[in-house]
Amino acid sequence: MSSSTMVVEKRDPLAMTHRQILESMVGLLAALFTALLSTTIVATALPTIIGDLKGSQTAYAWVITTALLANAASTPIWGKLADIFNKKVLVQSAIVIFVVGSIIAGFAHNVPILLAARVIQGVGMGGLTALVVAIIGSIVSPRERGRYSGYMGATMAVSMSGGPILGGVIVDSPLGWRWCFFVCVPLAVIALFLLQKTLKIKTERQKDVSIDWLGATLMTAGISVLLIWVSFAGKAGYYGWMSKESALYVAGGLLLLIATVFVESKVKSPIIPLKIVTERTTGLAIIASIAVGMGMFGSTTFLGQYFQTARGYSPTIAGVLSIPLVVGMLIASVGSGQLISRFGKWKPFVITGATLLILGFGMLGTIDHATNLWLVGAFTLVVGLGVGMLMQNLVLVVQNTVSVHNIGAASSNVAFFRTFGGAIGVSVLGSVLATRVAELSSGGLAKLGITGSSSGGNLDIGALPAPVQEIIRASYGDATGRIFLIAAAAAVVALIAVAFLPNRPLRRTIDIEPDLDPMKSESEKAPVSV
Repeated sequence: MSSSTMVVEKRDPLAMTHRQILESMVGLLAALFTALLSTTIVATALPTIIGDLKGSQTAYAWVITTALLANAASTPIWGKLADIFNKKVLVQSAIVIFVVGSIIAGFAHNVPILLAARVIQGVGMGGLTALVVAIIGSIVSPRERGRYSGYMGATMAVSMSGGPILGGVIVDSPLGWRWCFFVCVPLAVIALFLLQKTLKIKTERQKDVSIDWLGATLMTAGISVLLIWVSFAGKAGYYGWMSKESALYVAGGLLLLIATVFVESKVKSPIIPLKIVTERTTGLAIIASIAVGMGMFGSTTFLGQYFQTARGYSPTIAGVLSIPLVVGMLIASVGSGQLISRFGKWKPFVITGATLLILGFGMLGTIDHATNLWLVGAFTLVVGLGVGMLMQNLVLVVQNTVSVHNIGAASSNVAFFRTFGGAIGVSVLGSVLATRVAELSSGGLAKLGITGSSSGGNLDIGALPAPVQEIIRASYGDATGRIFLIAAAAAVVALIAVAFLPNRPLRRTIDIEPDLDPMKSESEKAPVSV
């Protein structure tokens, strides 16, 4: 047992031993690994899947966006349930839901069925996203949590590095892309067994509990309407940005979100507790998480397409080429977690992470269809380092400011807004990419005497004539840099947000001191340095 763990036990009699914590985390990490592995496998296989199902660039983006939306919408609900019911049963339920979605996706014969399956997968993933973090927050003090968050970061990095390669191998093998969904089933059974055997956690049941279904529905509807508007507007869409249709979509989406805020301020048990969200630390962490989500999901989604569609590499090679991203995440998440636990200082790491994110995306903004792959790998490594320093540490910062009874709600809301940012990022960046590809490909095809745009058409580029293939691939390669410049702008917002985070020292106890609870008024809180 480490000396740091002994300090926690002396200070807090509720703390578990290092061995007990590791035993409890085995099943949690196995479950998280299963879901993340399946997700990263799909990311590599997506160009092949959309090509086989005769989908468009818009469909490509929405296969990712639907899962992220379902993930985001369900995460606060799972987090609320985690503060009420048995977390072990909830995690197991999330795994089962995810597996059901995976099986349906594996049998999908068209894009609509695949999108429906992705919604189910997203609900399961939302549970895992919220519950794993909430359980860790319930059994480990913030000062020691960086150490165990590092283990979670390592699990995420391994799944994210192995997933693209495994997905590429499966797609290139006789099994075909459908097995990218089926492969998670046996892994999920193992995770369920491990959870049943290793996870020991008490349940604190509260009376008179209600779930804010109306708020969750309004919020999801408002976000969905705005993302649908973004996806289908512009030169490559069905209506213009300044058209009547755009005005109706924007007005409808904003009204739904305003209604969400009104409902959340009135209901007994809001799905997004405004007192927690509007607390300074949580609010700034949420802003940063949205920007991180935009960059993280945007990079993983469109880098795979860049390697396969623009550069013409096989899914297997595309998976290998994505390794620098996850290597950076692995190094930064584990390393920063260990150093934070050792020194108790978190702010230098999140500021460094945001700075690296700006630098990495800025460099990726310079790539085109002929950029040296060693340079692309170096740029993605920097992005991975930035994401690794930010993602889990932002959750840690928020958990340090709330009581143990509010950890589920606070953690899930940070995760929700990160995923929400991811959905925005994929949708917006996908729309920008489609528009830019349409412009470039139209110009190139015109030189061959071919009129019209191919941006909204079939992504089965291999079926096109060789001269047309060359133009379309070059268009995708040259258009990709622009979307990373947008991601860099989002990273600037993240840097500003983390710079203003109150520099509150990490506590050594499981629960918070009463005078530091954000549910109290500002005048009742202990002062902190900035």
